[in-house]
Formats: sequence, C-alpha cells, structure tokens
Amino acid sequence: MARAWQHPFLNVFKHFRVDEWKRSSKEGDVAVVTDKVLKTSVYRIRGSVSASNYLQLPRTSSQSLGLTGRYLYVLFRPLPAKHFAIHLDVSTEDGQVIRVSFSNLFKEFKSSATWLQFPFVFQARTSDKEVAGVAPPGARWTCLQLDLRDLLLVYLSRRYGHLKSIRLCASLLVRNLFTSDLCFDPGITITEARRAKLSVTPVPREMAFPVPKGDSWHDHYVHIRFPSVSLKTSGELREDRSPPEAVFLGCAPQLLYPVAFSKLEKDSVAPVAQTPTLTAPCQALSVPRLLPEVSLSHQRLEESSVRDLCANGQDTSTWVQATDAHTVVCGGRMFARKSAEVPVALQNAGSYRHFLPDPVLRLKGVIGFGGHSTKWALWTKDGAAVVYPCHAVIVVLSVDTGEQRFFLGHTDKVSALALDRSNSLLASAQAQPPSMLRIWDFQTGGCLSLFRSPMQTVCSLSFSGSGTLLCGVGKDRHSRTVVVVWSTEQVDAGGEVGVVAKVHTDFDIQTFQIACFDETRMASCGRGSVRLWRLRGGTLRSCPVDLGEHCVLELTDLAFAQNPDSCQVPSSRTLYVCSRRGHILEIDPQRMAVRCTRRLLPSRTCAGPLPQKQTPPGVGSGIAISGLSVSSTACAVGSEDGYLRLWPLDFSSVLLEAEHDGPVSAVCVSPDGLRVLSTTSLGHLGFLDIPSREYTVLARSHMASILAFSMERSRGQLATVSLDHTVRIWDLATLRQLYDFTSPEEAPCAVAFHPTGSTFFCGFSSGAVRSFSLENAGVLVEHTRHRGAITSLVVSPDGSFLFSSCSRGSLVQYDCAVSQCRVLRVAANVVCQDARPNPNTLAVSGDSRLLAFVGPTKCMVTVMESASLGELLQVDVSTLDLTGSHLGTAVALCFDPAAPDHLLVSTSSSKVVALDTASGRIVRELSSVRPVACSSLALSESPRFLLTATGRAIKVWDYSAPTDPGCQVYIGHSEPVQAVAFTPDQQRVLSVGDAVFLWDVLAAPESDRSEPRPPPVHEAAPPLLGICARPPKDSAGEGQRPWAGPGTFTSDEEGCCEESPGTQGLAQAPHPSVLVERELGGAGDGAQGTAWGSRGFPVSPRHHGQPSAHSVGKGKAWPTARPDSYRHFTARYKTSTPAKTVFFPPTGGEQLRLKAVVGYNGNGRANMVWRPDTGFFAYTCGRLVVVEDLHSGAQQHWLGHPEEISTLALSHDAQALASASCCGGGGASRCQIRIWDIPKGSCRRLLSHHDSAVQALAFSPDDQLLVTLGDYSDRTLALWNTVTYDLLSSIRLPEPVHGMAFSPWDPGELTCVGTGAVAFWLLQQHGADASFQVHRHPVPEEVGVAELTSLCYGAAPLLYCGSCSGQVCVWDTSTGRCFLAWEADDGEIGVLLCSGSRLVSGSNTRRLRLWAVGAVPELRRKGSGARSRSVLLERELTLDGAVVSASFDSSMDIGVAGSTAGTLWYISWAEGTSTRLVSGHRGKVNEVVFSPSESHCATCGEDGSVRVWSLASMELVIQFQVLNQSCLCLAWSPPSCSRPEQQKVVAGYSDGTLRVFSISQTAMELRMHPHGAALTAVAFSTDGQTILSGDKDGLVVVSRRCTGASLRVLSDHQGAPISAIQSTSKEYGELGVKGTDLWLAASGDQRVSVWASDWTKDHCELLDWLSFPAPVTLEVRNQVECGWAWVWASNSTYCTLQAPGIPPPSLAAFCPWDRALLVCVGLGAHKEVLFYSLRHKQVVVKTPLPFFAVSLSLSVGTRLMAIGFAECMLRLLDCVSGTTQDFAGHDDAVHLCRFTPSAQLLFTAAHHEILVWEVTGH
Repeated sequence: MARAWQHPFLNVFKHFRVDEWKRSSKEGDVAVVTDKVLKTSVYRIRGSVSASNYLQLPRTSSQSLGLTGRYLYVLFRPLPAKHFAIHLDVSTEDGQVIRVSFSNLFKEFKSSATWLQFPFVFQARTSDKEVAGVAPPGARWTCLQLDLRDLLLVYLSRRYGHLKSIRLCASLLVRNLFTSDLCFDPGITITEARRAKLSVTPVPREMAFPVPKGDSWHDHYVHIRFPSVSLKTSGELREDRSPPEAVFLGCAPQLLYPVAFSKLEKDSVAPVAQTPTLTAPCQALSVPRLLPEVSLSHQRLEESSVRDLCANGQDTSTWVQATDAHTVVCGGRMFARKSAEVPVALQNAGSYRHFLPDPVLRLKGVIGFGGHSTKWALWTKDGAAVVYPCHAVIVVLSVDTGEQRFFLGHTDKVSALALDRSNSLLASAQAQPPSMLRIWDFQTGGCLSLFRSPMQTVCSLSFSGSGTLLCGVGKDRHSRTVVVVWSTEQVDAGGEVGVVAKVHTDFDIQTFQIACFDETRMASCGRGSVRLWRLRGGTLRSCPVDLGEHCVLELTDLAFAQNPDSCQVPSSRTLYVCSRRGHILEIDPQRMAVRCTRRLLPSRTCAGPLPQKQTPPGVGSGIAISGLSVSSTACAVGSEDGYLRLWPLDFSSVLLEAEHDGPVSAVCVSPDGLRVLSTTSLGHLGFLDIPSREYTVLARSHMASILAFSMERSRGQLATVSLDHTVRIWDLATLRQLYDFTSPEEAPCAVAFHPTGSTFFCGFSSGAVRSFSLENAGVLVEHTRHRGAITSLVVSPDGSFLFSSCSRGSLVQYDCAVSQCRVLRVAANVVCQDARPNPNTLAVSGDSRLLAFVGPTKCMVTVMESASLGELLQVDVSTLDLTGSHLGTAVALCFDPAAPDHLLVSTSSSKVVALDTASGRIVRELSSVRPVACSSLALSESPRFLLTATGRAIKVWDYSAPTDPGCQVYIGHSEPVQAVAFTPDQQRVLSVGDAVFLWDVLAAPESDRSEPRPPPVHEAAPPLLGICARPPKDSAGEGQRPWAGPGTFTSDEEGCCEESPGTQGLAQAPHPSVLVERELGGAGDGAQGTAWGSRGFPVSPRHHGQPSAHSVGKGKAWPTARPDSYRHFTARYKTSTPAKTVFFPPTGGEQLRLKAVVGYNGNGRANMVWRPDTGFFAYTCGRLVVVEDLHSGAQQHWLGHPEEISTLALSHDAQALASASCCGGGGASRCQIRIWDIPKGSCRRLLSHHDSAVQALAFSPDDQLLVTLGDYSDRTLALWNTVTYDLLSSIRLPEPVHGMAFSPWDPGELTCVGTGAVAFWLLQQHGADASFQVHRHPVPEEVGVAELTSLCYGAAPLLYCGSCSGQVCVWDTSTGRCFLAWEADDGEIGVLLCSGSRLVSGSNTRRLRLWAVGAVPELRRKGSGARSRSVLLERELTLDGAVVSASFDSSMDIGVAGSTAGTLWYISWAEGTSTRLVSGHRGKVNEVVFSPSESHCATCGEDGSVRVWSLASMELVIQFQVLNQSCLCLAWSPPSCSRPEQQKVVAGYSDGTLRVFSISQTAMELRMHPHGAALTAVAFSTDGQTILSGDKDGLVVVSRRCTGASLRVLSDHQGAPISAIQSTSKEYGELGVKGTDLWLAASGDQRVSVWASDWTKDHCELLDWLSFPAPVTLEVRNQVECGWAWVWASNSTYCTLQAPGIPPPSLAAFCPWDRALLVCVGLGAHKEVLFYSLRHKQVVVKTPLPFFAVSLSLSVGTRLMAIGFAECMLRLLDCVSGTTQDFAGHDDAVHLCRFTPSAQLLFTAAHHEILVWEVTGH
C-alpha cells in the first residue's frame, strides 16, 4: 500500500504542499518567481553560501518523505555563474541512510559506505578548460532523472528502500520534483514512439516543459539520466555492474566523440552538462538513442556500423537519421554524439547485452595473509578451520583439506576480527576511516548487518560468550581511545545492531576481551595500565588494577584462564597479562590485584622464569612478548625473537617451542588445547600440533604490493614479484609457497616463465635481468645491459626470444632457446622512458611473430617483427580522443589470441581499442571502461572473454558480442589490481595486487558449448476471412463516417464462464462483422498488430462456441504498462489470502449480524450509484456492496465477491446492479461480475470473463445489453445479453480504453475514449448474430490532447470528453467532428456528467466544477468558428481527494461525489456546499475504543487522525488530525472518569509522542514525548490519572495524565515491541501482592508480564512473568503455496508477509469474567488460545485455533471471544459451550476486534474498513 498511492507518479511539491511551508522548510533567499521560459511560477533559491539558502523536504530531519518511486525527477535550472547543490537522503532496505549529493562545487567523485558525492560538470565543447565550475550563461532548464535503485546498487551494492529527504541548495531555479516507478522520456511524442514501436512513456502533463510548435524538445531543454538505463529494460539489474563511471550529458551540436576525461576527472563520476556553442542551432533527435561508434580521423568504414547493427537483428527499416547529441549510458558506458548521416537503430538501441553464466567468475582461492596487520587469526570451535583476513577478504581455511571459503564485502583492509563461541556470528572491521563493521552469519557467509562505527579506526573486537554483545576498541578522529559495546542479540533475526554503551578514555588500550565467565565483565591492557570493566544498566565503567612498580611496562596482550571452575568459584578466576619486557602478570579480577609476577628470559640467560623480585622491571632484557593464549593446562607465548613457546601454567619450564622466520605477532590455542595457532609479522600463518610436536605452515604472503606474475604451463606453478624485495614460487593446485628468493639490495620488478623449460626470468630495479633454475634453485645467468629499472619482461610463446624493457627507454632481445640465455640485440630509446614497472607494456603475438610495446613516447604504440626487431607500425593513440583536454596515452597492450594481427590497446582516456597491425586501422573500440584506465588486459584463447583491471575491480567482457558487449564486475582487492591473466587451461583467472586471487571460470569451454540457435522465424499468418461491412447510416454528405473497407476478425475457442448458461445455441451463429478504418496504402488486411493511431481502431472480436484455426491468446499481443491515467483501477496491495475453508453458522443461528460498514473504498472507480427518483444508493467497501437508506441510515450488505470491488453500474430501470471485482485469491482465477436483483437483494447471476480487472460497466438505454470493459492489462470489451446473460461477443483492444458510454438515443451505439481519439461502435443484431462497425475519429491537432479519459452525452447530438490535460472537448456525433474545446481544469478529468444545460466535471486536482453549457448547441452550428467564451463556470467545490465517482439528479442541483480519500460527499450547487455522507480513514485503522457510556467510539489510523463517532448513527462527530505522523494506539478514560469534562482520549504516535484530547472541549490538552520510538500500546489506569504506554523498542513508560511527567520507565521487555497493555482493578487479595491495579504488558517475543500497582503511592510490583517458546513452524497455507509469517507492523497489530521465520503476534488480555485469568494468543508453539491462572501459575485451558490469531477481544457477561485471523476471517468463540462460528466479509487480515463494554456490538477492522456487528442470541 505504501507504493500504490504514489503510482503512476507523485507530484512532490503538490503532495507536500510546499507553498504552505507546513511540511517543508526554507532557509535564506527562497522566493516564488515567474519564469519567462516556462511561463509559470518556480522557486528561486539563491545566495552566496549554498548551505545557508535552501528548500528542504520534509520539514525536519526526524521525519521522512517515504517516497518509494524508483526514479526521482528534478526539474531545475542552474543560475548562471553560480554554484548549486542537491542533497538526497536515501534509505536502503536494511534501514541505512545514504546521503547522495550532486553539485558543481565538487571537483571529483567521492564515496564512502554512507555517502556519495557526484560532481556536476559543465563543459563547453570548444574549450579545453577545466570542466568543473559554475554554470555557464546559457544553462537551460533541465530534467534530471535519477535512478535511485541503480544508484545505490551500482555504487554501494545496497538495495533501495525509499527517499527520506531532499534539500535543494542555492543557486538554482526549481519548478518541481516528481517520483515514479516509470521511466519517462520527455523528448518523444506518442506518435514517434508508435512509429518506431518503442515502449517508452511520455511525461505527464504536470512534468512537461512547453515546446514551441515545430521545435524539438532538445532544442530548448536538457535531459539527464543518471545512471542511465535502456528504454527496453525489464527492471533487472545485475549487482556486479561497473564501478563508478563518468557520465556526460549534453545537447551541444558539434560534439562527434565522447568527451575525454581531463586529469581532474579521470577517477570521478560526474554528470556533465555541456554548453552549446553560439554558432549553430542545437538540433535534437526526438528520441535519444545509442549511436554506433564512428570515427572520422581513422580509416574505419561507416559500413561497419551498419553491419554491427544488423548483427543484432535490427531491422534497417526502423533506422532514422540522428540529428543531435544525446547521452545514453549502457552497460557502464556513455555516448554523447552527433552525426548527420549515421543510421540509428531505434528498436534495440541502448540495450544492455547480458551474457551467461552470471556470474562467470567465482573466487576459488586466495594467496595471502594479513594486510592491515598480521595479528588476527582465530580457531573455529571444532578446531578444524582457521579464520583470518587477507586484506579486504576474510578467509576460512580448513587445516586438513586446505579448502577455502570467503567473506566478501569489505572495500578496505580488515583491521579486526572476532568470532563468537558458538561460531554463529563473525564480526569484522575495516581500516579505512570511518571504520565500517560487518556482522556475518558464519555458517552461510551472508552479511547480516553493515554499520558505521563511531571510531575512525577499530583495532580490537571481542564477542561475549553468548554472542549477544560485541566490544570494539579504536581511535576517534581526535586520536582518543574509544570503547564501544554493541548489542547483536537481534542481528540474526534481521534486527539492527545497537550501541549499548560508549566510553572515551585517555589511557592506552592494546587488547580488550570480554570475560568468559561473565559477559558483563571485560578486561583491557595497554601502556602502563590494566583495567577491569563492567557493563551495567547501559553504562560501561572501568577500574584500574594496581600494578605498583609495573606501571611503566608496555603491556601487549591478555587472556583469561580457561578454568572450568572459574564460572562457579570466583576465587579461581585468573587474568594473564604479558609485557614487551617479558613479564607475565597473574591478576585476580575479583580483588583487582596482582597475584604473581614472572619474567621470561632468553634460554641462554636462564633456564626458566625468574621471580620478579630478583630482577627489577627496568633491569635486564627479557623476552619481548607480543601475544599469549591460555588453555586449561598451558600458556602459549609468542615473542618478537620469532619463537612460539608453550609453558605450563606455573611457568616452571618450556614444554615446546617453535622458531619462525620473523617476530611472532599473535598466538591462539585451539578450543581443545591441542593446537596453537601463530602468526608472524612477515605474513606467515601456521599451527603447532602439541601431541605430534609438528609445525604446519598454513599460509604465506607478500608483505607489499605484487607488481607482476607469470605462470608455468606444465607444472602449474606461479611466480610473483613484490615491492617487499622477494620473488616467490607458488603451487597453483595447493596455493602453497614452494620457493622464495630475497634480494635486500634491489627490488624485483618483472618476472616471466619460460614456456617449455624449467627456468624463469626476473628483472630488477638495478637493471639486471637474471635467469633462475627451478631444479637447483639458483641463478643461471645475469645480464646487465639495462641502465634503468626493468619495467617489463615477456617471452615469446614458442620459447625462442626474451624481451626486456627499462625505464631508460632501451629494449633488449635475448635468445632463450638455449640453456644459457644470451643477448641478441639492444635497441636504445625505443621504449617509453620514465615508465613505472608494468607487465602489460610489452606483448608478443600468439604466433610469436610480432612484438608490441609502448614507445618511444607514452602516446605511441610500436609494432615490430619479434625476430629482427624491424619496425612495422607506429600508432599515435592521442589522436583517438581529439576532444579531451589532455593527450591520451597507452597504458596496456594485449594481442588477440584468435587474430594475431589484432592488438588491443588500453588508453588513459579509458578506452580499449583493437588495432589492425597491418594497416593501423581501428577494427573495434570499447568505450565502456570508465572511469579508470585499464592497467591490464587479457583475452581468452576463444576469444570469448576479455579481462580488464580497472582500479580495484576486475571486469569480464563478453568479447564475442559484435557490438555493445556486456560486462561483469568483481571486487575483493583492497589495492589497485596490477595484472590479470587466464591460466593456460583457460579454466581459471588470476589477478594480483595486494594478494593473489584465483578465480574459477564458470562458463563451459568453447568446444563444449553448442552452437547458438538462430532466432525463431515467424511465418506470416494466412490471410483472414474478410466480411463485407455495411455502409454507415449516412452514406454521403457531411455526416458520412470514413471507413476503408471490410474489417477482419479472429475468433477464439475460449468461451464465457461456466456460470453463464445458454451458450449452446450460439455455436451455430455466424461471426459478427467488424468494420475497421484503415490508412490508405497500408500493407495487409489484418487488424492485429496495428496501433490505435492514424490507422484506425483495430479490433479482434471473439465469439463463443465458434472454433478457429487462427485463434490468438487473449491479451498477449500488446504491452501491459499502466497508462498515465488515474481512471484505471489498481487493487490495493495486500499480503493476506482468504481462508480455504470457513465454517459458516447455519442460517438463522448466527450470533453475529453485520449491522453497519464504516468507510467507502476510494480506491475504486465509478463505485457509487444513486438514483434520486427511487432513492437507491449503493457504494462499495472492500469486497462488500453497501446499500444504504439515506433517510434512516439503515444498511444492507451484499456479500459474495472474493476480492476488492472495482466498479458498479445501475440499470436504467433501477432493477439490477452490476458489480465487478478484480481477480486474485479466494479461488477466483478471473474477475467476478455479479448481477444483483435490487428488489430481492440477492445475486441474480455470476459472470466471469476478464483476466485482471474490470475498468467499467455500462447498461444499454433499453437495459437489453451489458458491456464490460477490461482494464489496461486485460484490454477486452465483452458484450452480454441481459435476458440470458450469454456472452454475445468479446473484442480484444490494441490499447487501453479509459472510458465508455452508451448513446442515450441509440441503444446500439457505444462510444469509447482512449489515446488521442474517440471510437464509435455501432452494434447491429440479427437474431443471435451481432456485428460491429467501428469508426475512429482523432482529436484535432489544434486541441493538442493526447489522452481522452472520460465522456458523457449531452443534448443530442453532443458528446463531451474530458482529457488528461484538463480540457473538455465537444463532439458532434452526427459528423464525428470535434468543434469546441476549453480548459476546464489543471489536471486529468476523470468524471463527466451532463444533463440539460449543465455539465459537471471532476478531476484529480480534487476540484468538482459546474459548467453552464446551454450555448454549446448554438456553437455547433458555427462549426470551426466556435469559441469557448460562451461556456461559463457556475460553481466550484474542492473535495479531499481526486474525484472517482459522481451521480446527480436530472437538474444537476444536488448529487453525490466520491473521492480517493474514502469520502462520499453530498453536493448542493444551490448552496455551494459539500457535506460528508460517508467517510472513513484513508489508511489502516489501528485501534477502536469506546466511551464508558457507549455513546461514542473513537478510532485512530495511519493517516494521523483520531476520529470520534456517534455510536448510534456511526456519524463522524470530532476529528483530531496530526500531520506527518501515524496514530498507532488509543485509549479512552475509564468509567471512573464518568463526568463529561473528565472524558479524555489519549493517542500514541509514530514519533514517540502522547497526546491527550478532551472530548468535551474538542481540543488537545497535553502533548508529551516520553518515548524515543513509535508507540505501539497505551492504556489508562483504573482511576484515569495515570497513562501506561509501550513502544516498539520494548520500553514501558508510566506518565501522569495531568502533568505529563514520567513516573517510571520499565525496560523488562526491551528488545521486542510492546503488543498490548491492559489495566484493570485488582479484586483478589490472595494473589499475594499489594496494589489497587492489575496491569499487563505483552511483547512480540512471546513474553507477558503482570504487575500490581498503586500509582498514588508510586508502587509497582511484578506479579508474574510468562515466557513461551516461539512457534516451531509457521502456518503454511498448503504445500504448493509460498510460506508466510507474522511481521510487526509498527503498531499494536500484525500483518502477514511472505517472510517465513518470524513468530506470530503475542496478545494477552484479562478475562473479564475472572480477572485472575489471562487469555493469551500467539504464545507457545501451537495455534491455540491459552487461559492462564494467576492463582495457580499455570495454563488451565487450551482451545485450538485453525490459524494464528492477529486480534483478540472478550466480552463482559456474555463470555464470548472474538478472534481475527490474517485469512480474512472472523471467529466467534462461546467460552461456555465451546462452540465456534466463522464469519467473512473483510477484504484483508482482520487485525482488530473490539467488543463494546455492553457486548452488544462488535467492531472489526481490516486495513481501512470497519465492520460493525450486532451480537445476537445473548
């Protein structure tokens, strides 16, 4: 429902009434001015400081707009020579608020986990100046279209929830804001869209910019889509899309190429608005499309563009000439081009090509350990696996099998890890400030929560034993130490991680741990301090341990003793702390004192530890201990001398020790105490097995960035070189290190394996090139021909030559076919000088024939013969981008394995081009690699896939696609990727940077893939039978209706519904004939597939019982997009499904009788009828038809529809009423149409034909025919015989029809209105034969309306039609001519009624207008000279919503009108008044309460209103309205406050406020704010002087009604929402407690607390506490349907959602006939009602239920219980006899049941509808 009211679009300024400044705010210079271009009022926001001059929606930051539309449209114009900023707060599905900002103040794209900043760039096409800056003088009005869903998904991988707030900052002009799920295209007309067969949606009138006649929209305005999507997208978006891309937006005429990135914006993401030059006008293509890539500076044929387009299956007949530049981003790339001769394929332009499988890569293994630090490595609870970070990836490594699994999501190096004791939760923090924390489900690997910590960096994390608390230590931005405790109790159930406590400290903390014996106690150590912490009542406090003379020590680590007795015996608890000087302190945490101090000395000095008294702290050199871990029998110590030592707990002697290559940084004993894990600062990870005394290395790692790698084919080995001065050889099968070579004096820069021999070559920073042997692990030969550092090495594939390049520009060729590699040639100054090491600047072709490199400058690429080094080609890549502000340079090279003559070049202008090495021509270009240039390229041998390394991401491109290749993006690296490559078997991919990542290629090998099947060929259907049509009535003269020949038809075997008998006789009837207007010269006679445009109105009637060989499925030939018209019905979204089986009581034995229905369904259309002469008045509410006597107020209720009723129609004799409901649950596969017998009040006939919803119903003037019109999805018009209710004909329409009406003068004439035309249907019947003649008349161009949305007949022969733009057109039906039109409203006209000389129009602007049209017949005779000045507006009324239904008497003096607000108004034009007849809540009803005297009742709802009704008449008496809030709970003062002045109502709201309203004074008496979260339950004490309230966080607050002061806050239920609070008088003294009141509180976690209190004495005592287990399984409707579950609905009720796993609601109430009994539902594992005795402290009665209950109410005296279910069912349970009765009637979950105090009435509510039942039989 949250989305339905915003569909199809929402005018934000109008909806939130910005001009009133009640729901919005402004600051600084914000004024309303008139814009000369738009000729309307706009808001001007200006000022020198943008942050001080703004317009903001909503008014405060605590509020939320709640806009769910995918697209946000901002209509604005930047002020010249000024800056502006647009800030959006967007909420994700998991509740994270992301700030998205656009401004021309920003210089580059910046982002974090909680904000995105996009620079808005203006660039003149004729200038090379910096692109960022102020708006140019010619800045135009702009339609900025922001795809909020893709914005979050592409840049942050988050799911879009809703738009929270908007702030528009100076300096700019803004016209309006709109949200919608539809992608509007402002630059295309409907005619153009139809001609090109495009599924585009033109903008609504409210959003449209005025365009002078004959001009193009793009001549005057700019359209920006960011990020852009294809017009043919289905709404799907892969989550592995490109990283942030730069977007160029422009409309300037001279740009032929994508604008190059300047140095400033190479790594940015920026909408770029390009200003036009003044020399040429800006011509624009009416529909923006993706242009084929062309170049005028290179020898590339234009035919290639045509060939590429044809390869995609596009018909060249749909091409048009591109006449302007426009911007389209597709698959991560952008084009802003103009060409006067290049054809553009409109049908498939801009499409995003998706290749399978998705994903094509899967991370297989990671070589590396550590990153930010090498401190973190943890055991799993079974000791079978180790958890450790590898830069931004968290790895779980099985110590037995070596298998790895990964936790991916961090964007920077992981700085801390913590795993709870049960191995359910894993916590991790990343180093990049501000530090982001993730909570993972350790078993599944899914991220449960992502949140920002209050620290800049986190250095330590620790879980409590139960996993419900997480402690973190770090530094804030002022470098102060911060300790934070988070609650993770609800995270695995979808809850949020909340801060429990936060403390700033001035002392140093190196390690922080939660005690194993008490999760509220912690310990920390650091420089000179050991502190013991305790968490109590949300406060974290610490006490220092007196260290005495050891206060100068640098303490490095601590551990609690793992003593099984420590949990029971506090005296046995011990804390061990180690220091960097070798001290081990044993601390008693109970006494906070040091028990014993020992000092560990090297073995050469002493065989064991010495007592501290023998060696003062500052004397001698002990072992520098960096970490320790304690088991139940031993203590493991790691020290900086590289030793891991195992000591007994008395530290008498060393049990075991293991020596490492470097300092040990951390140790960890396995849970079973048999293994000790150790890490070193050099990146080694291993463990010591104590029983076998063996040490196993698990992982090794480079300690700096990896520069290059090379793979050996036969042995499966990998060589890597790094800035840590090491060369390492790895086994790719096991990911274990085989060898390492260290060069302390010089750094290795490049490496290359020989393709056949057992050698590899390595280049160093000194210029040396060395050959190493893998057999003897030694150097074979060294060459020193280079003077600079080696930048690249490459070996030819045949193993003949080795090539090396250096930073001084020299190239050396070696003969490596022999064992002793020798130099063949040295070429100086041919390679680019001053280059950094890059393995991709040298490349050899697959046939070993060609050598390519970057040089002699960065802008040049040279191709040579590899054997002779003879130069073949030089290409200047700087000419590839002439529009850039900087010269493009070559970055990386790669030969195509399948085409050795093709060389791929990556440029700094973010392009990848394929060059023909023979001619130098560009054979292919990829411009979708923005914003970072590709540092490495690799093509598979197929070549099917192209790998590119761009920044920290890897992209995989479908290189086999001839045009527009799709790509997939993979993350995981925390540093830029240096190189990528396929393994020799092409089954895996390697990427290196911070670590080595090995990926599996999931695509099948090229040889295994079957050939793609050609698209199916659609053969032309055989010609259909033509039928000679009769000519129109007027065969000549002015009155002739144009037609072009015989019509065509197809029949369908599908018949009418089973409920419609009498179809057997129709089987012999011939087909009805159809007359179709056709465009002259049109090809073919078939009506199908034509558009309702200039060709006429095609129809395809279906006749029941007549089979046909050319049957066409109904509703399959046309798209089903919802039209931009509010006339179309859309069923309210609901998750409930009616029960399959309902046990109705026998007739006459019902204990409930439906007495009244409160509310009108404003969601329906034309769902109210009134006949003044007979007094018949009927309307719909949900699935009920309500027939009401306007004089007495008595109601009849016609029940039968299984779903929401959409529309009504009354026969002209007022003897029959037709009602239609949409299809859906309840066994209704199709819409139901019921024909009701009005005198009998029963259903006469049930019809079923339409598939989705019925748009309109109409009886013919003689009541012999009924026409039913399907909605935009069904598009079927059905004709029924009202005598037998047989289906006479069914016609499929090509486009949605908005309205229809029978002619009052001719029963056989039906008129339909839709897109740009009026269609007259002439029905001619000959017995059972029915034939149609259809005449279509387009709206004249002078009128300019695109959609006709309503119609009515006036005086003969006039027809009035309303349009979506607010115009009323008058037609002469005798000639089919529109002769008059006038502007009747500002919005869409949905209701038109005419009688005599008066016309009533109703629109979506909430206006109802009365027009005097008596002069119109005279104007008809004037023809084209008619003017609308004779049409006068007599009266105007403004209702509370869009007008959806209306009915007036014959004089048009009085009538009834219905609005979308759910109100029926009585209209009196004579008095100019509107009076409420029927009204209800706009949104969900949350509570019903009653006055003690039962004279009144009060309701509250999500619309923020509290309404007081007269219980006798159910008329609205008082309404209290709070804007921008939802009223969630309500209570009426108790019977003790019986005097009128004491009658109060207290209401709880979603902002945490309580408001007390006085009924007698009709005013608010008191407003208090006791809660910080939404209130969910409220109750008065028995004396009425105290208010008890509960919120969704589980807090219960006791407040004084008179003063508003909070007496007490109870947090016993904290963590779960309070679902019920009830207070009653205490009548039983034997309960054993003191007090005057008994009250209870129930929470959503199946807990109920019962209290005794005396608030006058401030006494409150807990009487009982009930806690039940959650249900084992949730209700499943059947084995085929999806599961459902109960979900908290932000109030005291619950609703059902498709989300299994959440328990049902917990409801409890005092039994009214025995106050010592509690009645509970939703508690326990089963569907039942529990009666709990407070005396006996046990459940005494259990009553089973068919479903989980969502509402509960008990009556006083009658001992009846009403229970509501989510299955739209109400059950009445007699607690005396045990009998039950079920009742239906609600259209949604019965979430509210309330008996009146006397139990004579029962109120039930389902969403917004309230049903009042009379209790009978008691």
